[in-house]
This record gives sequence, C-alpha cells and structure tokens, in this order.
Amino acid sequence: MSVMNFIRNSPMKLPSRVLNLRNSSFFGLRHWFHHPFPCEQKLFCKTNAFLPNFSYNSQFHAYPSPFLPFRRVINNTKKPNWSTSLDLSQSGSVSRPYVSTDVRVASRVRDLSTSVETRVKDQNLDKFYLQNGINVNPFVVERIEKDENVLGGEVPVAEDVNNVKNIGEALEGRKSGIKVESDIEKEAWNLLRGAVVTYCGSPVGTVAANDPGDKQPLNYDQVFIRDFVPSALAFLLKGEGEIVKNFLLHTLQLQSWEKTVDCYSPGQGLMPASFKVRTVPLDGNKFEEVLDPDFGESAIGRVAPVDSGLWWIILLRAYGKITGDCTLQERVDVQTGIKLILNLCLADGFDMFPSLLVTDGSCMIDRRMGIHGHPLEIQALFYAALRSSLEMLTANESSKNLIRAINNRLSALSFHIREYYWVDMKKINEIYRYKTEEYSMDATNKFNIYPEQIPSWLMDWIPEEGGYLIGNLQPAHMDFRFFTLGNLWSIVSSLGTPKQNEAILNLIEAKWGDIVGHMPLKILYPAVENEEWRIITGSDPKNTSLWLASRCAD
Repeated sequence: MSVMNFIRNSPMKLPSRVLNLRNSSFFGLRHWFHHPFPCEQKLFCKTNAFLPNFSYNSQFHAYPSPFLPFRRVINNTKKPNWSTSLDLSQSGSVSRPYVSTDVRVASRVRDLSTSVETRVKDQNLDKFYLQNGINVNPFVVERIEKDENVLGGEVPVAEDVNNVKNIGEALEGRKSGIKVESDIEKEAWNLLRGAVVTYCGSPVGTVAANDPGDKQPLNYDQVFIRDFVPSALAFLLKGEGEIVKNFLLHTLQLQSWEKTVDCYSPGQGLMPASFKVRTVPLDGNKFEEVLDPDFGESAIGRVAPVDSGLWWIILLRAYGKITGDCTLQERVDVQTGIKLILNLCLADGFDMFPSLLVTDGSCMIDRRMGIHGHPLEIQALFYAALRSSLEMLTANESSKNLIRAINNRLSALSFHIREYYWVDMKKINEIYRYKTEEYSMDATNKFNIYPEQIPSWLMDWIPEEGGYLIGNLQPAHMDFRFFTLGNLWSIVSSLGTPKQNEAILNLIEAKWGDIVGHMPLKILYPAVENEEWRIITGSDPKNTSLWLASRCAD
C-alpha cells in the first residue's frame, strides 16, 4: 500500500521510478448547531476497562537494493479516461536487484486543460482520489530489460527460489480471483492494526508512533490528524472505512475547542493537531474515556496547527470518493465544519498574497525549519482543500458567497504558485538579470529578489529538463530548497501545470540519489548544516541532517 497509489490521473507523465516504491517502508491525516454526539468541552463514554495496551515489537526493514536507470513507457494512443483505474503494481513482495517495472499511463498532456476555471467546474475530482478504490495488484511480475547505460546491454540477475515461488503464487491467486498478500504486507498491516486507538469500543485512529521501548513518548502516542491520513487511505483502499468515518466525526466534535494559550483563544474552526484518549477513574471501579485534544497549548513550541483542517477536508473528500458514501459530507454538522475551516483560512488580514500565511513549525515539519511565511506545503494542501470543498459544499443561499470566494482564491492561488514559485534553468537565468528596487505595477522583480540569493549549489544541481516549486517566497527572500511533500502534492492536486508536473518528476528521476537515496523520500534537499543550521533551527538537535534522514526512514 502506498499513498502515492492515488496519484492516478494527474496531468503529466509518471516516471516509473517515482511509483516503484521498492525501498519504501509502510508509512507511518463550539458549534452553534446540534451535534449527533454530546458537544461539550470533553467527550465522555463510560466503560469498565482501561485503554488497550498498544505496545508492539516493531522493526524497520530496509531494502537497499541498487537500481538502474529505467525507460518510461507512455501509451499515447488513448484519450484520457478519468473513470478508469490506473493499475499500479506493488513490488514489495519481490526483492531482486537490477529489475525495472513498466508503468503504462494512458494520457495525453495536450488534451488536458491547464486553466483553473476548467478544473474548478469539473464536478468529478478523479485527479484527487479514485472512485471505488484503486485496482492494485499485490504482486508484480518483473522482467529484465536491456539498458544502454549498462556494459553489454544486459543485467545479471541472481535467481531466488522464494521469488519464483512468490510469483507463481501470485499468478495462481490472480487466476482464482484471490488476492495474495506478501509477508511484508502482512507485517505492515499487523503493525498498523497494532497502532489502532479505540474510543467507546470503536476505532478512531492510529497513534503517531508505536515504540514500546520509548519511555517518554511525549505526544507521539496520540492520534495526529496529519499522521493518520496515510493510514486512513490504506484502510479505505482495504475496504475498512469505519475507522475513517469515526475519525472524521470525532475530530469534528473537537473543532474550536475552548483552550487558550496565555488567555488567547484560537480562531473558530481550528482543528486540533492531535488528540488522545484518557481513562478517568470513577466510583465503583468504573472508568470514563475522555477525548483530550491539543491545539498547541501543550505542543512543543506552543504552535497551533495550520494544516490539520486542510488534511481533514482532503480526507473527507477521499472517504466519499473511495467508499461512494456521500451522506457523511452532506450532514449539516459536517457542512458547517467545512465552512468554519474555510472561513478561518479565507479571513482577510494584512497579507497581500493569495497564498496562506503561516508561522514556523505549524505544519508537517513541526519544528523550527525556517519555513515561516508562505511555505509550499501549506499552499499545495490549501489548494487541494479548496478544490475538495468546492466538490462537497451544498450550493444554497448561505454558501454562495463562500463558493464565490473559493473560486476567486483558486484562480489567484494557482497563478501565484505557478508563476512565482517555479524554478528551472530559464527562471534562474531571469533571476540573475533581475533589477532591484523596482516601483511600479509592471515591475518584473515584484518581490525585490536579489540575484545574490541564488545558492551556489543550484546551477549544478537542477537538470536541463527538470524544475520544481521552491519551498517559500517572501519579500526579498526565495527559499530555493526542494521540499518533497509540497512538490508531490502540487502534482496530486494539479496545482502545477502538466509541463511543470512532468519537470518535477524529471528532477526527482535525475537527482534520485539526493532526494531518495536509501530511504523512501527525504523531507527536503539540501539539509541545512553548520552555522546555517544553528541560525535557522535555533540549534535544535532534532533538526540535524542525520535526524531528518532517519525520520524519513521510520
């Protein structure tokens, strides 16, 4: 299972290396109305048992097998058909070096419109999520291909009896219509189910980390909204939607919690970063289960989460698309929850940009990393959440102004990111010729960027046929670091143009060793070090380059 599986109809050609996750470990997202559950400051449910013990002896398995450059196979003989599923084969069951997998994508870039208006009016966001799930093959039959970069044109492969046996079992399973899971998949599901948290006897999420050897788990033993999203997608693709539905409804109950940080209340509509189930003893050897959310008042750094509400909306849309159950998103309380999140994000302020202004440490990189301002990750999630909301909001008199604001913001945001965040060789040469201190409506250097900001590593690093969206853009500052999540979500949500999406994947392919290496994906490239690390992170030992690499591998 992989969250990348639902990048199915993105308007670009997909290099097979990005979708072949051989080295990946299993990953691990006060109302005025009447709630279906008691809407109080704390949710209680009487039970006679403590919370279950979630300790599980987990191990990390790495597969550092080398790879070879591969050739993409693009089928351009058919027009795009958004109602069909992309058959992406999983390679976790076969461990053979020097093997490539063909991924065929039926799409034509020239047939895809890049206009925001066309995408906004599209009432079937199949580019986000798959209808009725993804047709995922549990096994893949791999073959050896000739490659011009290999001496002699052929690659030696050592036969493995177990691999041959697994392939045979997979083929037999396909013929009989029975899905056969590999040992890795079975272990991954055992670990994931061992991390499930229950509330009132029902599953409501998974813990962020499940390490029985950690005597001080801090808040990693809680259910994080952003961290549960990959697990939720796995459950949905498995056909187990109950835990996702419970998660969506219970987190909705925690929205706009009456917590304060130094007598300051968070904005209405704010979603918690995480929540935990506490067991409170009562008289007569009875106990109560309490949902206790964290809006930042207990978090490290005391930073409220900006991305939690965006992840919640995206997951709600994914639940409806994959399960086909749209009754959840049509509920009055859910509709109101969506509106509260959007009103909080679309509120007017001092910011002049269509991108969303956030503070440092308020998103997936939940520690100081120099991403205050307008980080790409938040903008990509913001764009995806806006598009998802446009699909789910019920059109009526009370929502027409909000729908109009969403359409306007989508158009402005997509133009802003595509035009000003994009960097390739052509754009770098333009920045080198920028004039500074320009004052006019027609200024070329609108953000007063000084050419000296271009780092020395960039010119030799970026490929001729590649490009990417920079990590951040502010007045007189461009963060040229490559942030993986922001760029991949830009592809998923069609925030980038088809040409830009393809260039991003070309860059990942060309710089595979820098961005991936021996782990699934790195958070960013390059990692800050030495004096730059001390200034940006505040000498945070958890933000060293080695720690970030190990975190991505966990």
